[in-house]
Amino acid sequence: MIEFRQVTKRYDSDHIALRAVNFHLDRGELAFLTGHSGAGKSTLLKLIMVMERPTAGEVIVGGQKLNSLPRRQIPYIRRHIGVVFQNHQLLFDRTVFDNVAMPLEVMGASPEDTGRRVRAALDKVGLLKKEKMNPMQLSGGEQQRVGIARAVVNKPPVLLADEPTGNLDPELSADIMRLFTQFSQVGVTVLVATHDIALINEMNRRTLTLNQGQLVAGGGVSGH
Repeated sequence: MIEFRQVTKRYDSDHIALRAVNFHLDRGELAFLTGHSGAGKSTLLKLIMVMERPTAGEVIVGGQKLNSLPRRQIPYIRRHIGVVFQNHQLLFDRTVFDNVAMPLEVMGASPEDTGRRVRAALDKVGLLKKEKMNPMQLSGGEQQRVGIARAVVNKPPVLLADEPTGNLDPELSADIMRLFTQFSQVGVTVLVATHDIALINEMNRRTLTLNQGQLVAGGGVSGH
């Protein structure tokens, strides 16, 4: 579902963010991405989201080679990738419902379809009763779950999460990870970038470890 083949990303002559990275994540796999600050985690996620292009090598998502993707097709690819951020990037001048509906508005979904999908996503994250509230009225953990509902509302096959539990206590972190596990069980490929070593150890999942732009653990082309 996500494949990196000898991917290098160079920002200028003396800064190589990723160096000959190889890995393959299967459909429905949940994996972690870790490494020190500046190791290349954000760059790797940006390559999957087509916010950056590789300097060398190939990035393939869902069978589509992203290197040669025409610009006009980038929005189409991004629709198939849900993204969860640490600071959840919610709009506080809209209700919970409207925040979750945003990706569907961009796609031009009908109001009926939007209502059905938003409520299904909010139900998954346990916030169905709070759809009319403003995100400001919610706790940090609830705001993060709104962000997750928004990321999965159009049922993307790939879900990326950048430090999704960074501001949450261990109990709330465990709740979020349970949600990610449920998504992977229905075939979503989930990649979680995190510094939380305790969480990684507890989950016992494959971990891609970056060190100064090189993948030092968890790589391999076969998905193992």
